[in-house]
Amino acid sequence: MLVLASKSPRRRELLGLYTKEFVIDVSDAFEPEFEGGSVRDYVMSLAAIKAREVASRHPGDTVIGADTVVAFGGAVLGKPKSEAHAKEMLMSMSGGVQEVYTGVCVIKDGAELLDAVCTKVIFRELSEQEIDAYVATGECMDKAGAYGIQGGAGEFVCEISGDYFNVIGLPMKRLVEMLENNF
Repeated sequence: MLVLASKSPRRRELLGLYTKEFVIDVSDAFEPEFEGGSVRDYVMSLAAIKAREVASRHPGDTVIGADTVVAFGGAVLGKPKSEAHAKEMLMSMSGGVQEVYTGVCVIKDGAELLDAVCTKVIFRELSEQEIDAYVATGECMDKAGAYGIQGGAGEFVCEISGDYFNVIGLPMKRLVEMLENNF
């Protein structure tokens, strides 16, 4: 059985494009804050923490763990803590280039594959009114970097370089390669 170690509805939808045969088991593992260093290594470590914790409950199954963050201006942006925090994040990224990293860990029978994908996203200049209107929708509150490219914030994006699905939260091309070519 394929097990997705995530409560993200977006990851559930994306994995559903690949197969309908999977279950969800959300990890309760502690996720440490970013303390500097490689963002790529950080997201891979978070994905591994989640996958390992869930794999311990599913011996013999294939477990997928993932985690997404946005890197911008030397900071790692996870989910906003408040509407004001979401607004601050979006204002800072206005007109700028961010890097969206998703770490993916696949575990089966004790074997582990670990990787991360980075996608560059460029926002156009945003007005305070646009940001306020978007934040008021509430859509931003459960998303890394305080935005969903597949939702209302899609209009903020003027360019993307890399895997679009990665920005949503699951780099499908790389995940399928991991599932089909290595296990």
